[in-house]
Amino acid sequence: MGKRSNQRKNVALFDSDDEGSVSSSSTAMSELTVTPETEELYAGDKGLDQCLDALFEKRGSTREKALSLLIDGFANKLQHQFVENKCITLLNQCHNSIKRGSSKEINLASRVIGMLAITVGYEDTAAHEVLEESIVPFSQALKSGSDSLKISSILDCLAVITFVGGSDTEATERSMQIIWQFVNPKLGSNVVASKPNTTILTAAISAWTFLLTTMDGCNLNSKTWQESISYLSNLLDKDDRMLRIAAGEALAVIFEVGNLEKILDEAKGSSDSSMREKVIHLQGLKGKILNQVRNLSAEAGGKGLAKKDLNSQKNLFREILEFLEILYQDGYGPETTIKIGADVLSIATWSQLIQVNFLKRFLGGGFVKHMQENIFLQDVFDFTPKKKNIANSDLYLSGTEKRMFKSPNSALNKARTQSLNKKRMMSQGRNTGHYSVSAGDEDV
Repeated sequence: MGKRSNQRKNVALFDSDDEGSVSSSSTAMSELTVTPETEELYAGDKGLDQCLDALFEKRGSTREKALSLLIDGFANKLQHQFVENKCITLLNQCHNSIKRGSSKEINLASRVIGMLAITVGYEDTAAHEVLEESIVPFSQALKSGSDSLKISSILDCLAVITFVGGSDTEATERSMQIIWQFVNPKLGSNVVASKPNTTILTAAISAWTFLLTTMDGCNLNSKTWQESISYLSNLLDKDDRMLRIAAGEALAVIFEVGNLEKILDEAKGSSDSSMREKVIHLQGLKGKILNQVRNLSAEAGGKGLAKKDLNSQKNLFREILEFLEILYQDGYGPETTIKIGADVLSIATWSQLIQVNFLKRFLGGGFVKHMQENIFLQDVFDFTPKKKNIANSDLYLSGTEKRMFKSPNSALNKARTQSLNKKRMMSQGRNTGHYSVSAGDEDV
């Protein structure tokens, strides 16, 4: 990662006079607009260095332009050399933007942090440091204000950096608990006391579900699962269509992981009367969810406005319904494929589909580039492009980096192990269902 101690000292010097500090080597961001003549600017370290220098500027609009160009730079090329030297400095400046910036600046800074984590994903220590260094500033920012863009952006970023840098179950559960407080706020929680609006609620459920895909449900608390299933079921009756879709996806992943069936099996084997009551309650809850899914898969309209959203909802819940019905009949469902450039990515589970869709939305135009060249994402999704354009990639790993990449404790192997465990668990007592939602054969 380079000389981190020196980088921290440099950042501290700038932070001592935060609002008035101007780097002597900075370039006016008005000169860093992305045009055909300057599109190469952010492709190299020099252009990114200029953007980084501009993050020390006083004017918020200048920092916003710099962050936008950094996002373009990370999307268009894997900037390993730059992050190796400037990761900590960039991370700290993004944290400063989250502390003092506008909602727009916070949104952009969150995107940069998430893309930074994805870029260093092959290096487990660096990715973990991005997560750990971000927990405190993120938690503080989430406690202040209730702006939808600000909170949604931070929750998205928290989910991404945890997905990449969460080195153990405890780290992932910590982030999921932070996010869940925005799904179902309770007295005494460390979030804004007011009930979140549907935009924040939808974003929180999506982020929580994204992290849920990495967890082994067998190790999670039964009481927590019962509460989450019941709460998500209630959200299926809400008027907001995108909220219903997010809740449906979360329930699909919960059913896939197998927790509801696990809870039922545990309760059935007990002679405790309270456990028998739990069985009755959960069986009723399962029946309620199936009925809700069936109704939403055939809804004629009336809830929500956009026809596109209605079609998305109906398609999603038809798939969930088929998945659940096949699941309980021990049947099989077909796999889904997504085109990535000239290649095809095979999707085997709901969890994988949720991961792909979430990362596709977060990376935007950089999704294809990262899937084609980012070895972290390729390993997570077991994806090998037919043609690797090495000439256009700056991904040259040292021997040390390769050893870290292959380490059994790395984020990559953690993801692989979780995926294999999930597949083994699903093959014991039940089989996979139909996972095609909206991705289908869509060109990315």
